Amino acid sequence: MRLRALVVLLLVANLLYFAWARGGLAMFGIVPARLSQSEPERLAQQIRPQLLQIRKEESPAPASSRAP
Repeated sequence: MRLRALVVLLLVANLLYFAWARGGLAMFGIVPARLSQSEPERLAQQIRPQLLQIRKEESPAPASSRAP
């Protein structure tokens, strides 16, 4: 009987955690930090974003065009 209660309790706890992690409990005001952040807040948290550079990755030459 105790083992069954423990299994049910763990199952309910896992379901609640899953719902919380996916934002399913937002209507109750319980939201993980990663879902509560919006873009303006993230922009304010950036440190020197002007230094960010996006570069194209250079693809290596195909093996057939290389000289042996």
